[in-house]
Amino acid sequence: MKEESSSQNLEKEMEFNSSSPRTIPVVSTLTNPFDNNNSLACVNGHTRKPIALWPGMYHSPVTNALWETRSKTLERLLDPPEDATPQSELLTKTPKQSRTRILYGFSTDYILREQYRDPWNEVRIGKLLEDLDALAGTISVKHCSDDDSTARPLLLVTASVDKIVLKKPISVDVDLKIVGSAIWVGRSSIDIQLEVMQSTKEGSDTSDSVALTANFIFVARDSKTGKAAPVNRLSPETEKERLLFEEAEARSKLRKRKSVEKRKEIQNGEANRLEALLAEGRIFCDMPALADRNSILLRDTCLENSLICQPQQRNIHGRIFGGFLMHRAFELAFSTAYAFAGLVPYFLEVDHVDFLRPVDVGDFLRIKSCVLYTEHENSEKPLINIEVVAHVTRPELRSSEVSNTFYFTFTARPEAKATNNGFRIRKVVPATEEEARRILEHMDAESMQSGEGKSK
Repeated sequence: MKEESSSQNLEKEMEFNSSSPRTIPVVSTLTNPFDNNNSLACVNGHTRKPIALWPGMYHSPVTNALWETRSKTLERLLDPPEDATPQSELLTKTPKQSRTRILYGFSTDYILREQYRDPWNEVRIGKLLEDLDALAGTISVKHCSDDDSTARPLLLVTASVDKIVLKKPISVDVDLKIVGSAIWVGRSSIDIQLEVMQSTKEGSDTSDSVALTANFIFVARDSKTGKAAPVNRLSPETEKERLLFEEAEARSKLRKRKSVEKRKEIQNGEANRLEALLAEGRIFCDMPALADRNSILLRDTCLENSLICQPQQRNIHGRIFGGFLMHRAFELAFSTAYAFAGLVPYFLEVDHVDFLRPVDVGDFLRIKSCVLYTEHENSEKPLINIEVVAHVTRPELRSSEVSNTFYFTFTARPEAKATNNGFRIRKVVPATEEEARRILEHMDAESMQSGEGKSK
């Protein structure tokens, strides 16, 4: 048994270091009551429990599969040599070297299927967001890995999520595959693109099977000093890889321009736009009996959750797993859209996520959401834009800091609208200048992103 386990572990390490990896299978994490196989892995002659059994770490089917695949690298991250030095020489890698595939065998694994099923027999988007963050983290580790196992490992953290777009519903009864790789790197940042694919027809075109796309930005920090650390270079090989590289570089330049352009807009007549947004809100505040019944104040759409961050929610670096935060934010955003629309919402996209500061074990986290604004250009598909802000609160210090901001877009499920002929999405109006500024900033960010997409 030990020899067999050792061979399996060796195959997993070869998978992690291979330039053309095989697909990593995802299996259920709930124990089958009829399965008595509790074998342990054997590494270099020493018995080691599978990562799925490691205490005090965040576990899901995907994190277990990915972390087990890179177990040797994980152990070095968790217990680095005291005298380890930074990587001496940066390498030039290709997107192929970090490309990773994972497969959900929903069609054959009943327990896995039940772990991911939502009430509408589709995949739970919140759990999928967790998995995307975990896979992006694995890809960033693969890109930054070097041939020198004695070098000091980098601390790789999620900096932001550029966009996550759902292109079609994702069934929980059909096998699902996620493929991702590094598509662009800066000095210390890595842009990772992921595609979720699911096909219902044999031999269907690959492009038609893409159900969701996502772009994650990871940044590298020196694990000892905490300062920004350089990452390996990236050299695209194919025409598609070069195109993705150029598009990601354009997005990076756009992000750097945003702060400058925001300051200019405030100076160049933004007061008129603020005034226009606040006009209707003042009627609600000053003459509520005369306010438009088809509108609602932003503050009346708010929901909030609070939690103490537990050790079981931490990642390999001891901080709260970013995917867990995204999952909790999505669940609150979904509930906010549901309570606002009065119909079951349908997720469309994550507009943007910022990870502004790490969240630690023991932190008191308050997650607040609101409907930021609605869009009615398409009466058949009105849009509900939800803002979720996570605050790390320290009552003993009387302080509260924003750790994350999330922006989600929903509409109403078609089958729900079909049973409600009087369905109508209300207009959301701000009551304060601060609320109006938040609305304008997000609207401008969205218009800049759509303009960039059209120019491509």
